[in-house]
Amino acid sequence: MLQNQIPGQGKMGGAKRYTVTAALPYTNGPIHIGHLAGVYVPSDIYSRYLRLQGRDVAFICGSDEHGVAISMKAKKEGITPQQVIDKYDGLIRKSFADFGISFDNYSRTSSKIHHETASAFFRKLYDNGQFIEEVTEQLYDAKAEQFLADRFVTGTCPRCGNEEAYGDQCERCGSTLNATDLINPKSTITGETPILKETKHWFLPLDQYDAFLKEWILKDHAKDWKTNVLGQVKSWLDDGLKPRAVTRDLDWGIPVPVEGAEGKVLYVWFDAPIGYISSTKEWAAREGKDWEPYWKSSDTKLVHFIGKDNIVFHCVIFPAMLRAEGSFILPDNVPANEFLNLEGNKLSTSKNWAVWLHEYLEDFPGKQDVLRYALTSNAPETKDNDFTWKDFQARNNNELVAILGNFINRVVVLSHKYYDGIVPEPNDFTEADEQTLTEMRAYPAVISSSIERYRFREALGEMMNVARLGNKYLADEEPWKMVKENPERVKTQMFVALQVATALAVLAEPFLPFTSEKLKRMLGMHSSGNGVNDWEEVAKPQTILSPGTHLGQAELLFSKIEDEEIQKQIDKLEATKTANKAENKLMEPQKDLIQYEDFAKMDLRVGTILEAEKMPKANKLLILKIDTGLDVRTIVSGIAESFSPEDIIGKRVTVLVNLAPRNLRGTESQGMILMTNSPDGKLVFVNPDAEGVNNGETIN
Repeated sequence: MLQNQIPGQGKMGGAKRYTVTAALPYTNGPIHIGHLAGVYVPSDIYSRYLRLQGRDVAFICGSDEHGVAISMKAKKEGITPQQVIDKYDGLIRKSFADFGISFDNYSRTSSKIHHETASAFFRKLYDNGQFIEEVTEQLYDAKAEQFLADRFVTGTCPRCGNEEAYGDQCERCGSTLNATDLINPKSTITGETPILKETKHWFLPLDQYDAFLKEWILKDHAKDWKTNVLGQVKSWLDDGLKPRAVTRDLDWGIPVPVEGAEGKVLYVWFDAPIGYISSTKEWAAREGKDWEPYWKSSDTKLVHFIGKDNIVFHCVIFPAMLRAEGSFILPDNVPANEFLNLEGNKLSTSKNWAVWLHEYLEDFPGKQDVLRYALTSNAPETKDNDFTWKDFQARNNNELVAILGNFINRVVVLSHKYYDGIVPEPNDFTEADEQTLTEMRAYPAVISSSIERYRFREALGEMMNVARLGNKYLADEEPWKMVKENPERVKTQMFVALQVATALAVLAEPFLPFTSEKLKRMLGMHSSGNGVNDWEEVAKPQTILSPGTHLGQAELLFSKIEDEEIQKQIDKLEATKTANKAENKLMEPQKDLIQYEDFAKMDLRVGTILEAEKMPKANKLLILKIDTGLDVRTIVSGIAESFSPEDIIGKRVTVLVNLAPRNLRGTESQGMILMTNSPDGKLVFVNPDAEGVNNGETIN
């Protein structure tokens, strides 16, 4: 068995406690649905489930507040890095709270405890001779008088030719790069071509951990880790690991705690994962616990929830760091998700192609669980998936409203109607009753099996099958008919249906926490001694909602989302797409130089459109009569797809009047009007906007 390996890992029952981490979000922007789907909802489902199992859980996260992304944002907005992180840390925390992400601790890497923890971690590795100290040549911006961190350099990717690759990664082909690999590098600070300049840094010799990583991941975890994770790790290992710098020449970050390292900070990829440890320390201190067992005990299960862009850091680099330190456990699993796209396009913070969580709640107040449901149903667990607003609407209307909401509403409404909202005492159970209750009690184990294998989409589907079970039972039994002929039988029917509803209140909590809470109130489960809040209790052959329990008032769990609400979101994205096209539109290159005499030959005059009609059998052409001040002449113009004839009569235009006449479909065109394009591609007249300019005035 390898050092650091944990006996019995991979089995839920073999762990005494659980440390669950969610990737630290960069505080250079708000949270969008891609973050939620990829990391935070899955990790929250898992942690909530563990708590319902009565497990000892530390669900840990925090803001990642160092690194170049923060510095770039600060420069762009003209503020300090501290102002950037304070702004977005607050916004991110609120989004997580709004969507019920139940962290036990959410910290910041700018905190004192993190600086101390990361510095001590580095110092221990340094003192134990785990680093290589090297003087290397790095890109330097002479104009800005600073070394350029990876993200401050762009250039051509040497592998795919992308001309906008960053110094650490090409976002087109996904290749990991060094800034010195780029062809034609440019500084993003000044636009200058950087020079090479010597600087001293410390490197973690990843190549020394090659054999350990191959055995620990590719052999020991070959059967229980996701194939996408194993594939990416294998690709890295097959490519050959190389020493990787753990320090950077930057003025924002944790100072390197050794002599001769002035002006240098810990590289963000080294400092950020240590943030899990410092956040756990912060939580333990607040709760009066000892943090060390959660990171150093062999009976602890450590699970990292991340997106696929973080696989190398959590499966290669951070384990190598922990291995080098010597006293920490290694992750039992790293169930990384793939990417979520939006309406067929890659989510992009810089291009505003995203659904921001704080904006979503402005448009869909109280519908946090609807988004959690839609994202889990369509989670990118094994491949990239696409979020569309139409699918979001369909999942709400056809599943949450029609299946789950419909069942609960019928049960609670009928219970109030027949029994004044008091759970009835059942009579003898029929075979159908027993079968329904037996099937209900099997679901906790079925859902557990999916969750413990990190198949949250599958687990959610099984939870919804409990609601389908309840709907089928009501449809088969028809208590609304039976109440007239055998009211005693209906007591048993409603009792059984209420047991299924109670099971749903518990089993839905990891996925739909707000709905679960509302359902518990409706079922009177918060009353002393009533109901059950433990996962395993649902599976036992017992009553889980006692006769005599007073139900709360019926209320709709979900409401239908109308087409116009969805169209509003689609229109918002279309507006973003149009704005992006305008911003990224390539300007036509300047034409060949002309002399003044060439321009002087053109006779440009102010005119007014007097008449306009479509040319027969021509979709693009309009026949215009224009008063040029010199005369009224006919001009044929290809603007029919942008303007209707009646809309442009009386329009002021600029006319090239001395253009040689040209015959177009039997009509002589005696000039040309000047047009340009708006950002969304529509034609726009180039015309004088000042009052009192007469037709025939020349434009010089």
